[in-house]
Amino acid sequence: MTQIAPAMMSLLGDYTSSKLSVFPKSASSFSGESDWVFHFISIVCVIFFVPIAIALFGFAWKYRKAKGQPADSQVDHNTTLELVWSIGPSFLLVVMFYFGARGYLDMRSIPEGAYNVGVDAYKWGWGMDYGNGVIHPELHVVAGEPTKLTMTSKDVIHSLYIPSFRVKKDIVPGRYNYIWFKAMEPSEKVMSDEECKQLADKDKEENLSWDYDARQCTPDGYNFYDLYCAEYCGTNHSEMQTVVVVHETQEELDAWIKKYSSRGDEPPAAYGAKLYERRGCKSCHSIDGSRMVGPSYKGSYGTMRDIVGGGQVKVDENYIRESILNPKAKVAIEQGVAYQPVMPSYKGQLSDDDIYSLIEFIKSLGDASAAEPEPPADAEPVSVE
Repeated sequence: MTQIAPAMMSLLGDYTSSKLSVFPKSASSFSGESDWVFHFISIVCVIFFVPIAIALFGFAWKYRKAKGQPADSQVDHNTTLELVWSIGPSFLLVVMFYFGARGYLDMRSIPEGAYNVGVDAYKWGWGMDYGNGVIHPELHVVAGEPTKLTMTSKDVIHSLYIPSFRVKKDIVPGRYNYIWFKAMEPSEKVMSDEECKQLADKDKEENLSWDYDARQCTPDGYNFYDLYCAEYCGTNHSEMQTVVVVHETQEELDAWIKKYSSRGDEPPAAYGAKLYERRGCKSCHSIDGSRMVGPSYKGSYGTMRDIVGGGQVKVDENYIRESILNPKAKVAIEQGVAYQPVMPSYKGQLSDDDIYSLIEFIKSLGDASAAEPEPPADAEPVSVE
């Protein structure tokens, strides 16, 4: 119990760098000054709180009166003492303000030439845009280099928070917000590519997602820093988490980006399964038949679906493509209850090959059209006259 107490006290229960620290591991250029200011303010508060609390109980005991006796009136005062305890602490407040303002201005002054990553926040996931169509839920940066995040939300207010970097910023729909940091501690490669592939294949067989918390590494084998949404944004707010990986060199980061820049020789359905994980589809659409924010993918291809406004539509390539690019065009109804039209559009974010791969992945979970009986070859044509 004593070993996990610091982690329980730290924000979000993140891992701490010391058993005596209430903070997660310090891993950015902001961490040192941010922690120092926090400790300074905490110590000042304790120094004032302890004697005030002692005086409060002491005076209450010393000047107590028996029940029914009148209270004494205040007939004099000490001007010098009153000035000291009123003006003296003001200098400490000025010191606190100075260091707090300096830290805030540093966080708002983005260096020229900072590496830029676009961030799309949505219920309930993250899309990190590395350019050239590469969008991934994980944030990857370079150690020792300033990184700027250009952030926007597709639906409600979110808040990007990286405890180990001591940075947090709200993300508001309809506008761009910015944040920057300089990561100082590179992530380690703790698992080989072969081990990662074996675990990923095992998860695929069991229809499971990669468990970051249990394995404490990414599907590429790197350990990581946690990234959370710190603004309550709806039902699955607690699941809106991802990770930050810090590469030692720009070349290493470029190699990682290139790895995810295209499907390559991978089969479309397998690549679609990866897109299902990376692009946040799993947050709203199950693959086991259970109802979530959106319809389940399992066995959906080739079925007829009721839609808002009346009528039915067949779940085929055209309907899936339209639902990805314009999700509010035909909102599904299941068991008489309409789904909420909260899915964001992925227009301009997914290539035609990405959409094709997602369609093939959905087909692989069950194709109802494949079970439709073929008409006999010698059947007479039916007259429509």
